[in-house]
Amino acid sequence: MFKGLKPILYGGREVWPLVEGGKGVSATNHASSGAWAAAGGIGTVSAVNADSYDPEGRIVPQVYHALTRRERHEELIQYAIDGAVQQVHRAYEIAGGAGAININVLWEMGGAQRVLQGVLERTKGLVAGVTCGAGMPYKLSEIAASYGVNYLPIISSGRAFRALWKRAYSKAAEWLAAVVYEDPWLAGGHNGLSNAEDPLKPQDPYPRVKELREVMREGGIPDSVPIVMAGGVWNLKEWENWIDNPELGQIVFQFGTRPLLTRESPIPEDWKQRLMTLEEGDVLLHRFSPTGFYSSAVRNPFLRALEARSHRQIAFTKEELGDHCFQLDVGVGGKKNYWVTRGDLLHAREWHAQGFTDALKTPDETLVFVTPDEKSQIRKDQADCMGCLSQCAFSSWADNEKNSTGRLADPRSFCIQKTLQDIAHGGPVEHNLMFAGHAAFRFKKDPFYSNGFVPTVKQLVDRILTGD
Repeated sequence: MFKGLKPILYGGREVWPLVEGGKGVSATNHASSGAWAAAGGIGTVSAVNADSYDPEGRIVPQVYHALTRRERHEELIQYAIDGAVQQVHRAYEIAGGAGAININVLWEMGGAQRVLQGVLERTKGLVAGVTCGAGMPYKLSEIAASYGVNYLPIISSGRAFRALWKRAYSKAAEWLAAVVYEDPWLAGGHNGLSNAEDPLKPQDPYPRVKELREVMREGGIPDSVPIVMAGGVWNLKEWENWIDNPELGQIVFQFGTRPLLTRESPIPEDWKQRLMTLEEGDVLLHRFSPTGFYSSAVRNPFLRALEARSHRQIAFTKEELGDHCFQLDVGVGGKKNYWVTRGDLLHAREWHAQGFTDALKTPDETLVFVTPDEKSQIRKDQADCMGCLSQCAFSSWADNEKNSTGRLADPRSFCIQKTLQDIAHGGPVEHNLMFAGHAAFRFKKDPFYSNGFVPTVKQLVDRILTGD
């Protein structure tokens, strides 16, 4: 047992202060989270478009039959509730009374409040807590408290937590089980990097977590309410000075990337094998997500194609203005109201000659050049939108009365639901979004995984408990 590590009381029982990070759209399911809880930790079922099963135990494909986005959005919410409920029941059975089961939701996912309420209504007594990030989930405390369930907000700064506490959480303080600090430079998936922070200049998490604890103390929150350190956590030896540290109070550690490479992990074999080949720097912190948030994923051909698309981009004006005194003569079908600089005109002609013959408008008065096949796929994906986000830059969907953000759909982004469903269910790992934390390169270097060894969840938790 690693020095100083002690069980904590959570959900009415003693558990190890080790949390399995919840990874959405079928990358964390009942098998991995149930096994994590059975090993004595806190398992996390993803309630983000989780899989459901038919009577023979086969995954039910999430096929959308409705003609309108609003109707497809209703189908999506039902899929999400039914899937998460099945996942929770299965995870609870696997746990066998050990550890605890949380669920994880993204506040900016489509119908988040309805999904959360629908799941908690049908899993009473099974869910210990709800982790929630990707936005400012003010209503999380109210919803969780109404079902007698703990809540664990995911934030990336003391400032963000202060706003949540003052506006809402202080009214349901008794159900605040922990605060998850997710390092915006190191965590996988969507990150809470603010506009005031530089994506290229990571900050040491220690002073940021220390500041978070000070904010919590200001609110009268006792040090026994843990801060969960998430993002960049690989082993406990590297965090030894965080354990039993009076400046930080009780600390719990979340592991998001390491549980991907276990036998119970539901991700396909190709994804697991690819994780073992990553080098340092292969995970990119980028801003292509239709959520508008930064996110971290493997820089595979899928991401490189998005980078290249954004590089094939020029600004335009609708009338001759300053340096924009050259009429664009490629990519716009003979339309004459696109004025560009001379340099951009030459770039556009070059891209056109390379086969990027179609120019698509962005919301920022720019044009991106794509192939006819790319254009066709972009338009189809936008038309097939099922409202998986509260608002989507790619399709311009919004969960409001008009079902629109009021902005032009952005061809520089992508359909996140489509690609995450595809990779999670066996689609090509090089041509889909592959979320991962920035420590994923350590699979290749860590002797625990030598000769391609893939542990069970129990073996991984036992290994973590030694400090390695």
